[in-house]
Amino acid sequence: MNGYSGKTRACVVAVLLFMFATGCMLGPNYRTPSAPLADAYIDPGSDSVKRETSDLAQWWNVFNDPILNDLVMTAYKQSPTLQAAAVRVVEAEARRGIAYGLLFPQQQEAFGSYTRYRLSENQANTPANFERSYDDFQLGGAVSWELDIWGRYRRGIESADAEVLAALATYDDALVTLIGDVASEYISIRIVEERLAVARANVEVQKRGLQIADARFTAGTATELDRTQATALLRDTEAKIPEFESAILQGESRLCVLLGIPPKDLADRLGDKHVIPVSPASVAVGIPADLLRRRPDIRRAERTLAAQSPRIGVAMADLYPSFTLVGDIRLASENFGNLFSADSVQAFGGPGFRWALFNYGRIQNNVRVEDARYQALVSDYEQTVLRAQGEVESFIAGYLGSQRQIGSLTESVAAAQRAVEVAETQYRGGIADYTRVLNTQDFLQTEQDKLVSTRGSIALNLVGLYRALGGGWDLRPERLPLDENIRKEMRNRTDWGKMLN
Repeated sequence: MNGYSGKTRACVVAVLLFMFATGCMLGPNYRTPSAPLADAYIDPGSDSVKRETSDLAQWWNVFNDPILNDLVMTAYKQSPTLQAAAVRVVEAEARRGIAYGLLFPQQQEAFGSYTRYRLSENQANTPANFERSYDDFQLGGAVSWELDIWGRYRRGIESADAEVLAALATYDDALVTLIGDVASEYISIRIVEERLAVARANVEVQKRGLQIADARFTAGTATELDRTQATALLRDTEAKIPEFESAILQGESRLCVLLGIPPKDLADRLGDKHVIPVSPASVAVGIPADLLRRRPDIRRAERTLAAQSPRIGVAMADLYPSFTLVGDIRLASENFGNLFSADSVQAFGGPGFRWALFNYGRIQNNVRVEDARYQALVSDYEQTVLRAQGEVESFIAGYLGSQRQIGSLTESVAAAQRAVEVAETQYRGGIADYTRVLNTQDFLQTEQDKLVSTRGSIALNLVGLYRALGGGWDLRPERLPLDENIRKEMRNRTDWGKMLN
């Protein structure tokens, strides 16, 4: 009977310990909030925008530009911004390890000490033959384990898991932004290079006009006004050339920063083919619901929300008593030779609890603080989803608008070139005055520059559209591309175990 009762007591203790260890889970169980999504993007009335979902993994390949491809891969491998984001993922994983560790005894320590005591000979009420000097040797360990009855630590693990995914989404967002910035900067440089070529070509046209005006003035068939007007237009156009050259150098400096290299002349790397990358005639955008999966900033906002929800439960756990198991075992002896004998063993252990009864509303208000933070993050998530859809719609409109302009501008440039030829011929024959030549030359330059800018706008809007759709983060492999030199430095400073493998 005694044996049976002993087993029963052991089973009861085991069950109670299991209940204490697992317990309930305070706070709300997280559910992804509904997102304010449209069923489809606004119909632009053009076949250039398709509703099907496309592969956005390496969208920059649609430009068929090897130089752009090389720049993107260089930035991907060398960007300090991207490396910093990768390290923060590792940091979040380490924080998750801390959260998991709290499930086990939170305080564990081993200790040992030696103390030499000497009591005062003049102390009152001490027997005359009392030993006034003695040694104290101690060796042992102690443990304290707060049982996770209310789910405080399990909620903490939920939050840490979500924070790791949020950090990973932050890396993906940095990658999407980096690739988009590299492509935009590269295309912007090409746009300025073509505008520079237009300005230089128009300088030659206007030099020819000045020569005609100067020849007629010398022959006495034209006034000085014709020559001075021709000179003014030529010098104005020539003044644009240094502006464009400076803009190219500035763009190259910004591009160098994106590539993770010190600013330098990139002329050799960019090559001598100064043309804007050709954009495809159409693009597939899918549906707005795809953004929830594709856009890293949306995933980051949702995971940040998921990390906050368990903190409500963590705060609520403070409203209830905490139960702790404590234990202490040590060897204590006055003589070191007897320290390891059975008689030197002393121990204590048992359960205990703490309950903050009079907190004057502090704990409840802390719960309210965490709940308010959660609700604010819900609104942030909704706003992120709305902003993403707005960006896609905006770039679709810009892409199509620029496309529609191209045809008219191309015809306008052709007509302007013919107008310059006719005006010069008529001026030579004395049929028209030089104002008509000036007007046609100035209009030609304006239309050619506008055509180049519009062609560039198509490419820039397409880059913006791909970035708004969340394209590019698929370049990330399963193992974060943390630079090996960074891994080595971190291992030299700290024991990272297998986390940096």
